[in-house]
Amino acid sequence: MQPQSTPTTSRRLRVDPKLCEAHALCIELAPQVFDLGDDIATCTPEIGRSHWDSVEAAIAACPRQAISWI
Repeated sequence: MQPQSTPTTSRRLRVDPKLCEAHALCIELAPQVFDLGDDIATCTPEIGRSHWDSVEAAIAACPRQAISWI
């Protein structure tokens, strides 16, 4: 008998401060997750499942590819 896997309910997210140029597209697409800090975007590190789609859109829209799941 194999153990049942528990569905993931949260994921970790990172904005690379060396790449981020504060274009703020992520904030427009997922304002509940991203904010603008000192000239770079910041994010909530633990992201609940309900925000995954908007985070994926923000990752795809980032012109510097500064956002990633970790």
